[in-house]
Amino acid sequence: MKLWGGRFQKPTDKKVDDFNSSIRFDSRMYKQDIQGSMAHAEMLGKQGIIPKADSELIVKTLGEILADIESGKVEFEIDAEDIHMNVEKLLTERIGDAGKRLHTGRSRNDQVALDIRMYLKDETEEILQMLKKLLGTIISLAEQHTDTIMPGYTHLQKAQPITFAHHAMAYFEMFSRDVSRLTDCRKRTNVMPLGSGALAGTTYPLDREFVASKLGFGSVTQNSLDGVSDRDFVIELASCLSVIMMHLSRFCEELILWSSHEFAFVEMDDAFSTGSSIMPQKKNPDVAELIRGKTGRVYGHLMGLLTTMKGLPLAYNKDMQEDKEPIFDAIDTVKLCLPVFNDMIATMKINKDNMLKGAKGGFTNATDAADYLVKKGLPFRSAHEVVGKMVLYAINNNKTIDEFTMQEFKACSDIFDEDIYDAISMETCVNGRNITGGPAKEMVEKAIADAKTRLKSL
Repeated sequence: MKLWGGRFQKPTDKKVDDFNSSIRFDSRMYKQDIQGSMAHAEMLGKQGIIPKADSELIVKTLGEILADIESGKVEFEIDAEDIHMNVEKLLTERIGDAGKRLHTGRSRNDQVALDIRMYLKDETEEILQMLKKLLGTIISLAEQHTDTIMPGYTHLQKAQPITFAHHAMAYFEMFSRDVSRLTDCRKRTNVMPLGSGALAGTTYPLDREFVASKLGFGSVTQNSLDGVSDRDFVIELASCLSVIMMHLSRFCEELILWSSHEFAFVEMDDAFSTGSSIMPQKKNPDVAELIRGKTGRVYGHLMGLLTTMKGLPLAYNKDMQEDKEPIFDAIDTVKLCLPVFNDMIATMKINKDNMLKGAKGGFTNATDAADYLVKKGLPFRSAHEVVGKMVLYAINNNKTIDEFTMQEFKACSDIFDEDIYDAISMETCVNGRNITGGPAKEMVEKAIADAKTRLKSL
């Protein structure tokens, strides 16, 4: 008989058991469920709600059940529906009536709310550590390439020269915001719902703050209805994970392009590439492509969670069982992607010569030629027009601006002088942009030093 089966006169249909059961996916919360039950039992004994001897026996036996689960000695039952009922059934089988006292003053509604919060806190911390490792890898890459000039792009068209270090540090900023978002999300997850009961609390004199302290929560929920029906923290985490995947996907998209023969800016290590079953020359950036593909999967989980919750009246509804598979899979996906992405970029080869060659093509120094004229007194719009005509002339004559003779420069504007050649060199174009946030070597080195300090404080 089900632990809740007192008012029922016949068993549930086998198909309903299978349909209703969540043990196949919520079994991963066994540790959090047992830890929560141990804290609850200790509190019940402390408050005199159940005999102290029963409380101590429950805590001891739950510890033994936890050890048995982790050693593979326990097989969960679908008929017991979920991890909470499975654990309670095991407890009752081992210690009888004392085990039946564990559920005093709580409901599965506030129990599952507790378990999912504890589980997500633990998983969030793991992902934070992975992100911090990635931030360190990005800093290391940037340190090696402060002099590696490459083209910067807008609209995927060559725009202005930058360095690979500057480009990499843009992703440091993105992923550091991800750390900030996850840390902030964890604060709202770190609120203890146990004691909310099914929806209206309980008449037992529970010490909720004691349980919160035992379990490492920062505070307790302030409304019992909200305590059991809130899944904002799940949705918020799914949103944070979606942004992480978006950042990974953007970087992967660039690496895929840069790995092509047309760019040849980078080459993935053999250990992070795959070949073709028919074309022997192929070296495919499949790792980057798969991360890019998995991004949509995480986005889908976010939309699924939002849709599940959008029409639910207070308080708990069975629909909310659908919160776990999406967030579990989103977590698993991010935890799968981050380490392999980290190692992929740590081992890839940067083709400096091709990057520099790419920067020299596409008239990336055109803005600097215009700025040269402005600094000599010509209004910017006039300078813009002059250089635009120079670019058209260069295209028609199959040359770059820095290949102009002085006679050609003078034909465009008599303001040009011999110092134009230095003004539009790649090194000058990069290092002249020495304001905060700019690509100049001095500024990037300063940004790297600042990033190291920030990383230590995260």
